[in-house]
Amino acid sequence: MFQSKGPSNQQHVTRTADLILGEDHEFIVPVKCIRVPEDMKVWEKSEAYFECLGFVLALNEAVSGKANSLKDVQLSPAILNLLEMLEKLNKLINDTPPVQQPQRYGNQAFREWYQKLKDQAFDLVQSVVPERLHRAVPEILFYLLEGFGNSTRIDYGTGHELSFVMFLCCLFKIGVLVDSDKAAVPCKVFAKYMDVVRKLQQAYRMEPAGSHGVWSLDDYQFIPFIWGSSQLIAHPRIEPPMFLDENIIEMYHKDYLFLACIKYINQVKTGPFAEHSNQLWGISGVANWSKINSGLIKMYKVEVLGKFPVAQHILFGSLLPFKVAQSNTGIRKPRINLVPHPPSSSTVSEEESVDQIPRNVVI
Repeated sequence: MFQSKGPSNQQHVTRTADLILGEDHEFIVPVKCIRVPEDMKVWEKSEAYFECLGFVLALNEAVSGKANSLKDVQLSPAILNLLEMLEKLNKLINDTPPVQQPQRYGNQAFREWYQKLKDQAFDLVQSVVPERLHRAVPEILFYLLEGFGNSTRIDYGTGHELSFVMFLCCLFKIGVLVDSDKAAVPCKVFAKYMDVVRKLQQAYRMEPAGSHGVWSLDDYQFIPFIWGSSQLIAHPRIEPPMFLDENIIEMYHKDYLFLACIKYINQVKTGPFAEHSNQLWGISGVANWSKINSGLIKMYKVEVLGKFPVAQHILFGSLLPFKVAQSNTGIRKPRINLVPHPPSSSTVSEEESVDQIPRNVVI
């Protein structure tokens, strides 16, 4: 289990020997628990909240000063399996072209793509999870399903992004991903995820879910700005004002998540950057990347984790439970290398889980 001690700006991530999963752990199909704004008080004190936030902080620390290439890091089989899974989803977009329709936004072909995702989700997650852990699949697959947008509204936003982050968090908690994978998850897996969701956004003209327009950080994403700013800490050449420089963007966008975001914004928006992306334009005036990074973390807690319209769609299960955390836990993140025992008769069966996958997953 990971911890980040204290609410101050200086997060100190440590490793502890505390167990999260017991040998008799029972996986469950996750459900929504935040029904009314008053439930936010429980959410912000819950184990799931501290696990998710701690997970973001841990990977934020892991990628500090690292480029996406990770030249000296050998990718684990788990990372390679995740990349292969995401590439399959990428190819599904090619196999599901947009349809001709009068509406400019929300191409209905996305619903066909999403149905394919639901039909294949169980097998996709099983391809990532070793056989000894297949009993966890009925729980964690729902976080994957909710990570690519809403098939009813044909939109995508930070809530969907959070669901994919929770999917990755769960993979750490059950031992599929381990400590040595921490840097590769943002630099490789999340970078590939970004390629897929951007392709979805453009192919199907997806609406931003819950965007505040010009006053939001970005129409669709938040996490790549956090991890991406951490990557740029102490960079010998790229200082904050330079992320608006087209030459810098073109030269480094494949290496850094933050610059890839800026490149994408420049591709899909027109006009002066200060007008269509005022928040990001303001960030360019901050003294250094460390201050940008800490400021973005504060903003994420308020504008994403702290907003009822986002939090009401979060799913809670046995791995990320909706119960108040013990007061001395700090900000937690998943224990590494904790492998559950083989399935017991009380766990959710594969047949039961498939039947419980909703035909219209709503975020």
